[in-house]
Amino acid sequence: MTTDQTADRDTARGAEPAHEVLMTGKQRVALIVLLTASFTLAVDFSILNVALPSVGADVGFGIENLQWIATTFALCSAGLTLLMGRVADIAGRRRMFLIGMVLLGVGSVVGGLATTPAVLLVARVAQGVATAIVVPAALALLIGAFPEGRARDRALGLNGSLMAAGFTTGAILGGLLTDLLSWRWAFFINVPIAVAVLVVAPIVLQDSRSAQRSRLDVPGAALVTLGLLALVYGLTHATETAWTDPVTLGALAAAVVLLTVFVLVERRSEFPLVPLGMLARSNVAWGNIAGALAFVTETSLVFLLTLYLQEVLGYTPLGAGLSFAVLGVGTVLGGLIGPRIIGRFGNKAAIVGGFLVQAVATLSLVLVSDAPGSIWLVLVATFVGGVANLVVIVGFMVTATSGVPASEQGLATGLTTMSQQVGITMGTPIMSAVLTAVVLANAAPDASAVLAGVTTAIWVNGGICVAGALAVAAFLRGRPIAA
Repeated sequence: MTTDQTADRDTARGAEPAHEVLMTGKQRVALIVLLTASFTLAVDFSILNVALPSVGADVGFGIENLQWIATTFALCSAGLTLLMGRVADIAGRRRMFLIGMVLLGVGSVVGGLATTPAVLLVARVAQGVATAIVVPAALALLIGAFPEGRARDRALGLNGSLMAAGFTTGAILGGLLTDLLSWRWAFFINVPIAVAVLVVAPIVLQDSRSAQRSRLDVPGAALVTLGLLALVYGLTHATETAWTDPVTLGALAAAVVLLTVFVLVERRSEFPLVPLGMLARSNVAWGNIAGALAFVTETSLVFLLTLYLQEVLGYTPLGAGLSFAVLGVGTVLGGLIGPRIIGRFGNKAAIVGGFLVQAVATLSLVLVSDAPGSIWLVLVATFVGGVANLVVIVGFMVTATSGVPASEQGLATGLTTMSQQVGITMGTPIMSAVLTAVVLANAAPDASAVLAGVTTAIWVNGGICVAGALAVAAFLRGRPIAA
């Protein structure tokens, strides 16, 4: 059968033997190690958000500079991930995974002991670089440990659910640690996890690297890294100022120029960082687009609902964080059922259907009001939306990494990690810009203006889900099936 067959024909995979999904003891331990590392780094993305005022007061950040605690992490994690995925292909994925975990542990100790803004930012840079190293290496090692098919789909489903749940868990855990102990434990909690992973990983993880002769494309690496850094900086700066701010526009323009030059350089490179033929593959290109949109929509919805719960319903930061526990449950459930849906209906149908269900759940939230009973609509909608969003994310990971040669798995997983990090980073500025425009134009009292801004942004969020479903339905070719 040909690669142009649609995902609906993928149902033939449902006839695969049941023993394929069974894992050996070593595979289970390896999976636990890799999932633990990835989950921990996903938590780190949001664990300090609730604690920012406390961090600023203790370390000496002015309120206008607090965003750099999150921005430095996002810049490094998104800007360097593609480069580090390729380095892992060349230098060895297990080696880079271990180096990243060492850096995470050291950076977490430094952050927990920080007494000045400079030291704290250095720690966040270390955590961001560790994320850029570990996440694509871990995903490549996971893919290498399981043959393509149901077993890999199940492993990717667990990975996707924990990565997405980590973002929500970080907000809850950050609030609990700050209230019960200190914000410093948001850093220290990583240390025993890093040590445990470093002890077990060398025993259960088998190293792998590209078997083909290759070398690092230095000009391409510099261009794509600087381009992604400019893109992420422009997006995060827009959150604090405006989309029309000269610095924002300058950073986004620089990103366009740098990434355009990067494409031109890659066409002539003997050992390109990103073989353009890979991006021409329907599954890689549209899989990553779907993944980026999935993270844009769900993480930014958390931002919108956090404002709604605190500014309209009057919840405390911890209360708002705990309200997202049901979303965390939904994401875990979505990660578990995602592989089953893919096995039954195909990856394309899973992504399209997931986006449509997520759109319905999200758009139902335009009905929220300042009545306390609206919390029940929030809980139900975020649970359903969380399940659907993870089905999309599992579909994206399976789609974007299927059929890729072993020598390029680090690159493929680097692309998926980059899509995830850029999606997380893009979502909040986009929704913040919509909300801010409505609030500034609204003469109503503060709470009413915030409610109007939130519901308007929710319309946009749901619309992105619908657009994602239509684009994938139109342009993504289904995963090939064996003849």
